[in-house]
Amino acid sequence: MGVKAGNLSRLCGAVALIGAALVPATAQADSGELESAFDRAFAAPKPAPAPARTTAQMAPAQSRPAPPPVQLLPVHPQPSWSAPGQIQRSYTTPLEAQVAMLASPELGRIGVAAVDLSTGRTVSVLGDQPFPMASTSKIAIVATYLEGVDAGRFRLTDQFPLLVPVPSKKFSSAAAPVRPGQMMSAASLIELTITRSDNQATDALLAAVGGPAAVNRWMRKAGIGDFRLDRDIATLVRDDGAINPATTIDPRDSATPLAMTRLLAALYRGELLSASSRNVLIGAMERCITGKRRIPGQLPQDTWVAHKTGTLSNTSSDVGLVRTPDGRTFAVAVYVTGQGGKPNRDAKIAAITRTLYDGYQAEGSGTRRTAQR
Repeated sequence: MGVKAGNLSRLCGAVALIGAALVPATAQADSGELESAFDRAFAAPKPAPAPARTTAQMAPAQSRPAPPPVQLLPVHPQPSWSAPGQIQRSYTTPLEAQVAMLASPELGRIGVAAVDLSTGRTVSVLGDQPFPMASTSKIAIVATYLEGVDAGRFRLTDQFPLLVPVPSKKFSSAAAPVRPGQMMSAASLIELTITRSDNQATDALLAAVGGPAAVNRWMRKAGIGDFRLDRDIATLVRDDGAINPATTIDPRDSATPLAMTRLLAALYRGELLSASSRNVLIGAMERCITGKRRIPGQLPQDTWVAHKTGTLSNTSSDVGLVRTPDGRTFAVAVYVTGQGGKPNRDAKIAAITRTLYDGYQAEGSGTRRTAQR
C-alpha cells in the first residue's frame, strides 16, 4: 500500500536524498524482507570495515558493566467478557469497546493506546502495561540525537561507523561484541534507522549519544515515564527469545503504549525538537517501508501515515501518526504478542488501527458510519 508523503522542509528533503544515495546494498532489499532483515537479524559482516573510532569515542563491549539480574513483572490481564460481545464496564465508550474486542488477550497480550491530537480523546487497552519496544525504541534514539543537533553538540553531517555484530553465543557477555563498519553521515544513519529499521545504523547513533542511559535521560527530560532502554540493538537481538512476552513482562527495553503515544504527540506538536529536527524524524517515519501490513495495512491508500515498526521473538508492534480525511491526526501505538504467528500479529495491528481510524473519523463528523474498505 502506498503511503502519501507529507510536506517536508528543504532540510528533510536533503536528508532523504543523502540517505538514498548512501544506503548500503544490504539495505536495498525488497521491502517485504526488511522486517526480518533488520528488526530480527543483522546483515552479514562486511569484509572491509572502515577505520574504528578512538577508544574515547567508542568503548569496547568488554568494558561495559554487566546488567543487574532481571526481575520479571506479573501480568495483569485486561477485563474478560461474560458472553460473546458483552464487555465489562471497564470500557465505557463504544470505540474503546470495539478495540478491546480486537485486543482479546486469549492468544497473547495486546496493548493499545491512541489519542486524537485535536481533541485529546484517548483510547487505551492495557495501555499502561509494559511491552517489548523492539525497534519502536528507534524513534527515541533518533530524537535524542536530533536534540543534540538542536543543542549544537552534533551535526547531521557528522560521520560515524555502522556497528556490525561479531558472532557470539547468547548471553556470553553483558553486551554483544561489535566492530566498526562503513562510515556514514548522521543524516544517512537516521534515514536507515527509521525507514529500514537498520540495526547497525541504530547502534551507531546510540553509541554517539552515549548509550541507553542518554536516551532514558532525554525521555525523562521530555516528561515521559514508563519507558526504559537497557541494551543496544546488537545485544537485544542476540539474546532475544529467552522470555515469552505473551505471558511474562520483562521490564528491560520496554515501554507502555500510552508512553509511546505521549512521545509521538509531543514530537508531532513540535514540543521536543526544533522544526527542522522534527521534520527530519517525522519525514523519515513517512518514508518507512517496513510493516506495510501493520498500521497502513487496512487504511485507504492515500492515508497520510508516519510510523515505525518493531519485531522480536513472539512480538510485533507498530507506532505512529495517522491522519483522517477531515484533517485530524491521531497517535497510535499497538504492541501485539502471541496470536499464533507474525501474520496474525500484523493483521491484529492493521484491524485495530482501522477501527481507530473509523472511530475517530466518525466522532469528528458527528455520525457513526462504516468507511469503505
